[in-house]
Amino acid sequence: MLMKKLLWTACAAIALTASAGINAEEYVVGTGATYRPFEYETPQKELVGFDVDLMRAIAKAEGFDVKFINTPWEGIFATVDKGDRDIIMSGITITDKRKQVVDFSKPYFLAHQLILTDKSVKINKLSDLSKGSVAVVSGSAGDVAASKAFGKASTRIRRFDNTPLALEELNQGGVVAAIGDIGVLAFYARNNPDKHFNMTRDPAFEEQYFGIAVKKGNQKLIDKINAGLEKVIASGEYNKIYRKWFGTDAPKLPQ
Repeated sequence: MLMKKLLWTACAAIALTASAGINAEEYVVGTGATYRPFEYETPQKELVGFDVDLMRAIAKAEGFDVKFINTPWEGIFATVDKGDRDIIMSGITITDKRKQVVDFSKPYFLAHQLILTDKSVKINKLSDLSKGSVAVVSGSAGDVAASKAFGKASTRIRRFDNTPLALEELNQGGVVAAIGDIGVLAFYARNNPDKHFNMTRDPAFEEQYFGIAVKKGNQKLIDKINAGLEKVIASGEYNKIYRKWFGTDAPKLPQ
């Protein structure tokens, strides 16, 4: 009798666990696969990176599932508006303009823009580049910075669909500089020591924060994401993920 009772209890527990897994909500996450170390594809076409690890940790903390889909930066905001993606997380800088079309989570990454140049190019600010073109990702924070410095329609600004293309143009000598987020450019320079780069922060480049975005008005999902992010930070998991990808402890984020 006791054995039957124990067996029944074990079976019930397994059934409840299976049921919980089946009934867990799954959200589709759009992320660009050209933004090392935040998100990129392995040779096996697996999406990996800081954003991927963090989103999975947030999902685990809140008991939901996530499915990542490689989504080009150009048009990524439209995918969440149309409902093709529930969440977009792709090193997205929180700006007032973007807040008009999506709702953001609390900040999850402290960033600012950097100027990457060859070692032979010595500058203190963007305007010191008296000649030559500058590579940026179209519509990025780097694009905004270059547009402020040279004018949005300036022919000195070379716009690319993704960061690897912009950096390749710099490598090939097609531009004198590339502007991008510190996390991406520092990771690239560290992993390409033979390229001999200078990294410069223009004093006008303010601190920025990345956020996770959902469709405007989806407060339920934003609340889940924020709650998960808070748990991951409090548990130390956030710092563990940060150290894995950036080699240092994470800076303190605003609450």
